[in-house]
Amino acid sequence: MPFTGQFAILRRVKRTLLIDTDTASDDAVALIMALRSPHIDVLAITTVAGNVGVHQATRNAIYTAELCDSNVPVYLGAEQPLKRTHVSAAWFHGRDGLGDHGYPPPRRAPQKQSSADAIIETIESHTGLVMVTLGPLTNVALALQKKPGIAGKVSRCVVMGGAPCCEGNVTPAAEYNIWCDPEAARIVFRSALPIEMVGWHLCRGEAVLNSSDIEQVLSFNTPIAKFAIECNSRAQQAFFEQSGEHGISLPDPVAMAIALDPSIVTSQSEHFVDIETHSELTRGMTVVDRLNVAHDERNRDVWATPLAAGHKAKIPWTIDNNRWKQALYSALK
Repeated sequence: MPFTGQFAILRRVKRTLLIDTDTASDDAVALIMALRSPHIDVLAITTVAGNVGVHQATRNAIYTAELCDSNVPVYLGAEQPLKRTHVSAAWFHGRDGLGDHGYPPPRRAPQKQSSADAIIETIESHTGLVMVTLGPLTNVALALQKKPGIAGKVSRCVVMGGAPCCEGNVTPAAEYNIWCDPEAARIVFRSALPIEMVGWHLCRGEAVLNSSDIEQVLSFNTPIAKFAIECNSRAQQAFFEQSGEHGISLPDPVAMAIALDPSIVTSQSEHFVDIETHSELTRGMTVVDRLNVAHDERNRDVWATPLAAGHKAKIPWTIDNNRWKQALYSALK
């Protein structure tokens, strides 16, 4: 009989995650998916100014962790983008980021260490971890500026951000997370991090929670399920105002589903990506070399830095929407 004990042990080893977030309504659901997964050990949560100010984002992250009975350390991060004034998305998520339902303050405080230093320390002590970013990339850029070598110690970097094939959700050209701090995004995308860019397009259409999906989640009759729908109440209204689509759009949970199970992606390709930082018309645009023409003579000078770095990003184009929803349901039951 073949010896299987070693393989059984390997299967029981949890994968390690580091999550950077500007915790608002969809971020909270993504955190629940990671914190409640029996296969995942979330080593740290770092917070950044984005959807809401960083102090509110930190409060929301700790509150969500406590709902999941998790003591994961939470670190306070950057209060402003690298070079720009912070512009929140309170119009979409509510003033408190969770739909303004008056949730009580969390019981514990964040850690003393900064998010950038926590990112560096966590990666250096857990080589091969998966990093998941759910907000602007300010903290990650700051960490890379301090210690560029950490990029080579991350096995995957799943970035919720960008609009690689379509219109943005904050301007015609850009998705909010990248638009909020495009300079940070450029640093991150030009680094050696193994980026998987989960664009805004993946949470639209059939990926949206429709009325029957919402009823199914509420039928679980768990505090977590109720919170997941309730905290997205303002976001549901704003999504309709923004796109004309009914339902709850969950970009961060879609990214987390891909981080937890990359086989949910049904088509993807690798390309050079750069971020527009100069034009206000196209600020934060994720420019994807989808036809692989960056090397052409007419483009070579503009693309010189990404080409010299030589790092392409994986771009998922489509996902299995049924499997993504099943992953969500499993976390909320």
